[in-house]
Amino acid sequence: MKALCLQHVPFEGMAAIETWLVQHNFDISYTRFFESPVLPAVEEVDWIIIMGGPMSVNDEEEFPWLVAEKQFVKQCIENGKIVLGICLGAQLIASSMGAKIYRNPQKEIGWFPIRKASNLKSTVFKNLPNELQVFHWHGETFDLPQGAELIASSEACQNQIFAIGNKTVGFQCHLETTAASLASIVANCQSELIPATFIQTEKEMAEKEAMYSEKMHLHLYKILDNLHGLTR
Repeated sequence: MKALCLQHVPFEGMAAIETWLVQHNFDISYTRFFESPVLPAVEEVDWIIIMGGPMSVNDEEEFPWLVAEKQFVKQCIENGKIVLGICLGAQLIASSMGAKIYRNPQKEIGWFPIRKASNLKSTVFKNLPNELQVFHWHGETFDLPQGAELIASSEACQNQIFAIGNKTVGFQCHLETTAASLASIVANCQSELIPATFIQTEKEMAEKEAMYSEKMHLHLYKILDNLHGLTR
């Protein structure tokens, strides 16, 4: 299987997702937009992992490659590829399918629980518990694309996880976070850590990573296993 990672900044890589891909013998390639915004043909990939970044999907004038990226993501969805979006990546999925992206009432940075919606249709999330502590770092949110199913919400942000069918999944939250990836985003975005209701300190985030990441990764891997089952 061939997986393509769409990476927007050097300090937001796949983290625990890459671990899972390697364990399952994926051939991994990258489009690193901060180096060269060159995209392959849709036919050349099976999975697309769309990572986060501090820019907005609405910043097309500053980052003109966003236009081509959204078109590529839409084509991948329409061609039945596995499409997984993380934070900005989830917003790119939503935007590519015609939904609006806008500022969330408050930033959400740190470890906060998400709660699963009731009566889910998507089988990809059949193992997701009713509540799970996960990592967040975002200031924007989005409307659900037409036909999407809401999977989970947090207190600060309604649309945390959604699915379009079974093969397209958007995570506003960061289930891939590790100690190393947390340290990297803190080092590059520390100016955003302004005390607020849903913004934790660097120390608190590091302590909670040690408490919650193992269980979070367990459920991430179950979701990826379920997606993998659709392509075997």
